[in-house]
Amino acid sequence: MNEQFDPPEAREPGRDPRTQDPRLWRDDGWTARVIKNIDDDGWAVEMIRDGEPEPALTGPWTMGRDKKNPKPLDATAFATLVKTASEVLARHAQHRHAMLHKSLDVSVGSARISVTLDIEPDDDDPCATLTARDESDAVLGQVRVAPDFRLSRASAAAWVEGGFRKPRQA
Repeated sequence: MNEQFDPPEAREPGRDPRTQDPRLWRDDGWTARVIKNIDDDGWAVEMIRDGEPEPALTGPWTMGRDKKNPKPLDATAFATLVKTASEVLARHAQHRHAMLHKSLDVSVGSARISVTLDIEPDDDDPCATLTARDESDAVLGQVRVAPDFRLSRASAAAWVEGGFRKPRQA
């Protein structure tokens, strides 16, 4: 048996076997593919996570010694590409989380109250939930609001001071 490939019993069903070709590597849930750069005469590499329709990362790729063909992929380059693509996906996830989940603290009297806005994106019925919690993390109030509700210290304080009734849209 060729050592380049995992034995069939070690492969996950539906997953491509490990591949280590000069322009195509598959391993650890990732595929690196060297492609012709459509913007110029050079080459590019795209990193695709298994099961995803779009590349997580596309970038320029180094020319080989003949200055015509791409440099072949190798284990070190593949590992670097996997790390970089994973970091890109992590940053996208952090950004998405930050856009959909906002939180701030307001002081009302002597109490510190944490107010969160959790947006639920949906093509048909997007909405958001506004929640107030006390210092012991007990829910004081919760209400459904429009997904474009602007959470600010002023809007949070007004909601808390108004008895956690549904805020008016501006």
